[in-house]
Amino acid sequence: MPVLNIAALGSHDLCRSLGKLSDSRDVESFVFKEGSGPDRRILSLVRPLNFPERIRPLLSALNVSDYGIIEVNSMDAALGESMVAFSASGIEDGDLIMNPKEGAWIDPDDVGMIKDQAGLSSWKVHHEMPDMNEYRSHLLEKVTLKASSGEPLVSIDQHFVVKGIGLVGIGYVRSGELKKHDSVAIFPGGHTGIVRSLQVMDDDVDRALTGDRVGIALRGMGDDALEKGSQVVKDGSDLLSRAERSRLQLEISIFQKKQPKTGDVVHMSFDLQFFVGRIESIEGSTMVVEWDRPINLRTRFDKPPLLVQLDAGQMRILGAVSRILSI
Repeated sequence: MPVLNIAALGSHDLCRSLGKLSDSRDVESFVFKEGSGPDRRILSLVRPLNFPERIRPLLSALNVSDYGIIEVNSMDAALGESMVAFSASGIEDGDLIMNPKEGAWIDPDDVGMIKDQAGLSSWKVHHEMPDMNEYRSHLLEKVTLKASSGEPLVSIDQHFVVKGIGLVGIGYVRSGELKKHDSVAIFPGGHTGIVRSLQVMDDDVDRALTGDRVGIALRGMGDDALEKGSQVVKDGSDLLSRAERSRLQLEISIFQKKQPKTGDVVHMSFDLQFFVGRIESIEGSTMVVEWDRPINLRTRFDKPPLLVQLDAGQMRILGAVSRILSI
């Protein structure tokens, strides 16, 4: 189904005015559906909770989104960090909606200047809260069917066992398309099984396409085969590489004053996974990272992984990883 996945860093009320709340965990999910059958268009908003105190929910939202919304309540360090995060994740289309706190004022020129410096020059600045019906129509015009190219990969962010059905995972199709009755493998773990059934936006389907948020009922594997961040691929696929150490090519973020150095602990957010590692060596923009446990990830991608340093103060985004090599 044509869907626009939107990372929305704003208030609950803003997101609720655009879609119906469908789920709440470390992120809230809001969905709006228009039309039916092949003409149906879907807006899927992912609102990270507890930012800036916690950055991981924001990174997870950015992992799976192609459009961005930032509600600007004040000019502060958190706003700058969020803009850098959206820019580093390659989200080139989005909106900055000015909505100052009561009694406060925000200079639109300041917002525009920081936006451009952060790498979001193509984003639109709304000087006031738009009419939500008109704004929703604007977003729906951007919904297109994405090309489902490449091998299928589904990144899981929820899992549970349903009586009479068995193990169910919920996540996003990151590439390719997954079909009912496909033989699949789960990493980490290497568990194998069969896709029993698929649901996209509560509808039973025979296949799930790139960008879809999908529920996968699995058979032929244990109830503990899935975890948060599990990667589902076709059985026998070589899409994922296993690594204990990786060589990363990093594009350092604008506004990042702290330079990474040997011995630093870093985290990498990619396909709803959150890896922890330590920099073993660094030369220019290339570093070797030893992970705290073996990782499984694809090394070919359109949307870059994000490297962060949790103890880096008000700018935790180190930058986008443009290349990964398992070593």
